[in-house]
This record gives sequence, structure tokens and C-alpha cells, in this order.
Amino acid sequence: MTNRPLDGSSPAESAQGADSSRRRFLRATGAVGLGAAAFSAAGAGEAFAASGDEQPDGSEAARASGTRTPVRTGTGLDRLPHPLIIGHRGAPGYRPEETLGSYELALELGADVIEPDLVPTKDGHLVIRHENNIAETTNVADHPEFAGRKATKTIDGVSLTGWFTEDFTLAELKTLRAKERLPLQRQRNTLYDGRWQILTFRELADFARKRSRSLGRDIWLYPETKHPSYFRSIGLPLEERLADELRRTGLAGKRGQAILQSFEPSSLQRLAKLVDNPRIQLLGNPDTRPYDFVLSGDKRTVADLVTPAGLRWIASFAHGIGPTTQLVAPVDATGKLQQPTTLVRDAHAANLLLHPYTVRNENGFLPVDYRRGTDPNAYGDAIGWACYLYELGVDGFFTDQTDTSVLARQDFWAAKGVN
Repeated sequence: MTNRPLDGSSPAESAQGADSSRRRFLRATGAVGLGAAAFSAAGAGEAFAASGDEQPDGSEAARASGTRTPVRTGTGLDRLPHPLIIGHRGAPGYRPEETLGSYELALELGADVIEPDLVPTKDGHLVIRHENNIAETTNVADHPEFAGRKATKTIDGVSLTGWFTEDFTLAELKTLRAKERLPLQRQRNTLYDGRWQILTFRELADFARKRSRSLGRDIWLYPETKHPSYFRSIGLPLEERLADELRRTGLAGKRGQAILQSFEPSSLQRLAKLVDNPRIQLLGNPDTRPYDFVLSGDKRTVADLVTPAGLRWIASFAHGIGPTTQLVAPVDATGKLQQPTTLVRDAHAANLLLHPYTVRNENGFLPVDYRRGTDPNAYGDAIGWACYLYELGVDGFFTDQTDTSVLARQDFWAAKGVN
């Protein structure tokens, strides 16, 4: 690629400082020559914490190189591989999202972390669905006994019609089955429609604990609080329920193997008072505002939050950001990549990790530069796209196809001399 950071350096040059730290640790542990898998097994995140190269926040060296230690030591994040591979709702490129089958496949394909979205039931349980409107992700429309539950609601300022988890008990939701949310783009996934139930957060935590034992490695969860202001307004606050579930399942605290995320800063601020888990602030398009900002009258947009001042504010309650890939590597109206932004450098200078979302294989989700052919549902050069993001210095990303990102990370490590 010919795109270069705004400071004129290439992506590879901008990662040089972190690469030097990585190599010193590998030499010290004898991992050099063992390949990328050995680097992961050695505990790449912990490597950076142990290397002695961490720069003070906002140091001249950090600003000059555009890189920093890519972990927040003392949070538990330093026990994870770097860069991190996050199974976005499991492996939805191959199985209906947020199902047991999707999560199981993500782990088999090598995900370090699996991500559930959390919404509540009428009786207060936390279940795993992309949205509380389950019209597109379950067979609820095929259940005549629930026809009367169909409703139109305003969620975060948007009018939606469908069936909503907060109108069902857990027992009722358990009678439903999941289906593919994107049947036109991922027609093969419809093969599994009707196979899996809706999961609770506790069930996924139990599954992750068992798979940790069978796989011989720690499996982390990365739960997101969905529409937290809305649910608090109807008497079903998410934060207290999530904190309680984290404690019940042994996932609370710095050693708890759970990273918490939300699009609403106030949700993370509430969670910070309840449990001491690492927290990631999700960020949407530049002209959007977190919905709790809309409710409180805060005029700041995402564009304001990704400035150095905005990032320093986020660092007061979070350990990282989850921006769209566009905030790191923007594209123009035709989908062609433009110059990378300074967000990686600026976030690291504020001592924040970056976990962008979402890397997918299909052409329709890729920059034009990495598409192959004209079919939007055909696979493009997703490995090249993932490697480009790694070269820009991101600390991991959410992905729908774990195996693609694992291969890209192996290529990235190899290019850095980690074999």
C-alpha cells in the first residue's frame, strides 16, 4: 500500500519502536526462532510489560515514534497476546451470530477473546443478542403465541418495530431459536437457522471456563452493554446486573478475564464504580454522539472525543477505545483508502489501547483497495487489510472471521522477525 501516516512515515516505520521492544523480550525468553505461535504462547502482552521499555504517559519518545507499550499493566490486559484477536459475536462469518456454535467455532479458529452483546429480559436476566429487537435474529415471528408482543418502540431516538427482549421472560426466550441476521450476504449460514437457543451471559461464562480447560489457555469475554440509558429508563439497568454476573462467574476484577465495553461513557463510568475490570469506550462515526450525551445535552461528537483532549478525558475512566476502522484508516466516497489518521499515535500517547471494529472477509465490508472482483459477497483480500491495520499499530480488532485474522497476525509477526 502507498498510504502513509500524516507524519510522513510508513506504517511499518511507525511500528518500529514497539517492534524493538518485542524483539528484546523474545531474545530474553528464547522465543526467537520458534515462530508466531510461540510468541502467542509466551504471552505477548506480558512481554511488553516485562520489557522495561514502557514510556511515561505523553513522553517525547512516545510522541516521536507514534507507539507506546500496547498494554495497560495492572489491568490484566498484559496477560493477553498482542495484537489481540476478538471474535466479534463469535464467528458470524460462518455461523449465526452470538450462538453457542458461533462462539465455539471462534475459539477453535484461534480467537483470544469472544464478544457478547448484552440485553435484559423482562425478569432481569442478561441474554446475548446484538439488539433487544430480535425480529431479525430469531424465529419469534413464527411463534403465534407471541404475535401480540410485536410492538413499535423508540430506542436511542430511532423508531423500531419488532419483538423486544424486555417484553419476554427468559423461559419464553428459551423457546425461540436463532437465525442468520444477514441471509443475503451470508446465505450459507442459513443452514444453521433454528439450531441454537438464545444464550444467557452466565451460560457463555460457563462455556468459556470449560473451554479454557480443554484448550489449555485462558478464554476472555468482552461483553458490551447495549442501549444502557434506555434500559435504565425502563427499570432494567445493565451495569448492576453485569457486575453481579461477573462476580458470580468469577470474572470480576483485574484477574477476571473480562473486558467491558460500551458506546455510552456513563455506562463505563458506572461499571468502574462496581467492578475493577478493564474498560473500552466504543466510538462510532465522527459526526455522531453517544446517546447518553444526547440525553444530557453534551454537545461533543465522536470527532471531539478522538482529539488529544477528548482521548485524555476517555483515559480518566477507560483503558482503551474501540473505534470504527474508518477513524483509523478512512476511505473516501468511493471506498478507497485515504491517509491514515493520527488516532493510533494520539490514543497511545493518552495510554489507551485501540481495538477497532469490524474486520470482515466480504468485499462489501472492505476498502476498494482490498476488494477482489465486483461481487460484494465474495471474499476480498481480508488478510492484506488486516495486516495493514496491524502495521498501523492497532492493538487488535474485532473480526467476523477469526481464522483470517489469525493468518494475518502470523504474517505480521513473521514480517517483524518473530520467527
